[in-house]
Order: sequence, then structure tokens, then C-alpha cells
Amino acid sequence: MIVKKVSVNTVKPEELSSLMDREQIETHAINTVNWKQFSYCPVVNFRIAYTDSAILLNYKVTENSVRARYGEYNGKVWTDSCVEFFVVPGGDDVYYNLECNCIGTLLLGGGAGRSNRQRATSETLDTIGRWSSLGSETFEERVEETSWEVSLVIPFSAFFMHKLTSLAGQTIRANFYKCGDELVTPHYLSWNPILLEKPNFHRPDFFGTLLFE
Repeated sequence: MIVKKVSVNTVKPEELSSLMDREQIETHAINTVNWKQFSYCPVVNFRIAYTDSAILLNYKVTENSVRARYGEYNGKVWTDSCVEFFVVPGGDDVYYNLECNCIGTLLLGGGAGRSNRQRATSETLDTIGRWSSLGSETFEERVEETSWEVSLVIPFSAFFMHKLTSLAGQTIRANFYKCGDELVTPHYLSWNPILLEKPNFHRPDFFGTLLFE
């Protein structure tokens, strides 16, 4: 996937969707059902771009139920209606898992494997701009078809185990996910396929490739 650089340096998350429309940023689907026992496939699309100092992400989801129980940093957002971005930005074995529920609650971890991961501090998470079409208040599961959108402005400094200064011309590995572990219909979708018997997103060996212009 080619990641386009937008023409502005400062982006407000609430304006990101309109900016991506103007810049004609390509839409990609998160629609790979990797495990037959979790066959439900909500409609999930994302767009990605970048600036001199940040990665820009916009997700749009339509699903049969929606939940946002967790409202504090580094909570169990993957059990809510959740979109995720896993990325290896530094050319080494360290990857980050950035997880965001439908009201913009964030979890961010870093490390070389699934165990012993280091969580980002509140100060780091505060630097990530986020906007949600559903607002920011928590709520229990609503079993009705719901469309929602979240936008994230992720400064390079949020990747706290590295010192990234530029992504221009870089090739990095990443995957994009949609999940909802505790929803009435659990699901585990990915952008790039995961060839495993059981759900596991923490597998950089199945990440795809992002080419930053």
C-alpha cells in the first residue's frame, strides 16, 4: 500500500476526514475473516496518510451492535467496538499496538513480542489527537445497526521506543484490524490475512507493507 503525504503539516482530528476527501486519499477495506468460527464481517474501511511529523488514520465502521464500556487509557478497549493499527516503524523487531474503541479511548503498547509489552504513559497518549462521531462518553452495548467514525493524528513521538524523525521514502510493515471480543457477535477482521488456527493479532510475520511517498 502506498501512503500519501498530505499538503498540510497541522491537522485537527475533527477535520481529518474532510482533508482526506480533498486530498483523495484511497480507501481500504478491513474485511479478511481469518477464522470461520468468527464469521461475522461488519463493513470496515480505513484511510491512512502522513505529514512531516504524524501518521493520520481515519476509520469508518457499520456494524450490528456497538459498545464503548472503557473510557480510560490502556483499558480493555479490544473488548468494545474497536479498530486497531499494529506497526513496525523502526526497522527492528519492535512493534506497536494502537487500539481505539468507538469513542476514541486509546491503548498503546510497544515491544518485540506479545508478552512483557510496555504501555505508553498518559502523557504520550495525550499527544495523539482523536475524534469520534459517537462522542467520548462510555455506554453499554447497543444492539442495533450503527455507523461510526474515528480519526487519529498520531505524532511520530508517540512511538515511544524509537526516535522517528521522518517516514518519507520509508517502507514499514503494519496491519489494520477490527474486533469486538465481548460484543454479542464477536469478530476479528484484518486487512492483511493471518494464517493461524486461532485469533491472534500480535503476529508481525503477517503484517503487510506500507510505502510512504
